[in-house]
Amino acid sequence: MSAAEPVVATKPRRRKVRVGVWPFVAIFLAFVVVAVFAPWIAPHDPNTQNLLGRLKPPGTEARNVLYLLGSDELGRDLLSRIIYGARISLSVALLSVVLSSVVGSVLGMAAGYFRGWFETIVMRVVDIFLSVPAILLAIITVAVLGPGFINVVIVLALTRWPRYARVAYGQTLSVANMPYVRIAKFMGAGPGRILFLHILPNIIGPLTVVATLEFGLMVLFEAGLSFLGLGVQPPTASWGAMLSVGRNYVATAFWIATFPGLCLFLLILSVNLIGDALRDRLDPKSR
Repeated sequence: MSAAEPVVATKPRRRKVRVGVWPFVAIFLAFVVVAVFAPWIAPHDPNTQNLLGRLKPPGTEARNVLYLLGSDELGRDLLSRIIYGARISLSVALLSVVLSSVVGSVLGMAAGYFRGWFETIVMRVVDIFLSVPAILLAIITVAVLGPGFINVVIVLALTRWPRYARVAYGQTLSVANMPYVRIAKFMGAGPGRILFLHILPNIIGPLTVVATLEFGLMVLFEAGLSFLGLGVQPPTASWGAMLSVGRNYVATAFWIATFPGLCLFLLILSVNLIGDALRDRLDPKSR
């Protein structure tokens, strides 16, 4: 009987970002470029009406206006409105994510660091917010405040900050007792310095993953509110409002709802896959 072969220890491989995510990164960047440079990319004014060219199919022309993706019920160029709608969706998502992440992260870190009565109050408020469906809470709040760009951003930020607070709270609890935090406290560092210079850099990874996943959800919520008439008001172009109008013309002008819906699908899918890739990259357990 031969001797057993020696077992060679192998170093575990680090998980890499999946190659398949890069096309979706390119799609997301394409939406960003289109939104930023919308005035220079859009072939026509998105609000210019042409009643003689209403409900024209893609590729047709009316009164010297070529509708590459067709026209809507008022004869407005659908491609131009989709391009400007990308600016609205990305702007609302970005501002609401920034505002909700700042508020939620600060409150969550403070609750996990100071503990006591402040922790109890903050986390009970978080539990109350999370017990109500987010879209229902957003609809109720925007119905009280009124529709509009600024109000939609505020409403989405108010409804989504608890998720950041819960993640920041849990991460802070695991970091607050680390040796470097105790040393900083022993050397006289104040709570603000400890929170933002010692704790925040060590929990920024999970918060970034949450923000990435929330970005797609904010795009979806903005479209949902606009679909219900509670978001950005006409004549401002919005993908959700275009879907709302297009549902009335599905049988006769399918392109009004199809192309905005396809853009909404691609944007949210891209953001979600990017968020999944970041989670795999930043999760310490996957290394």
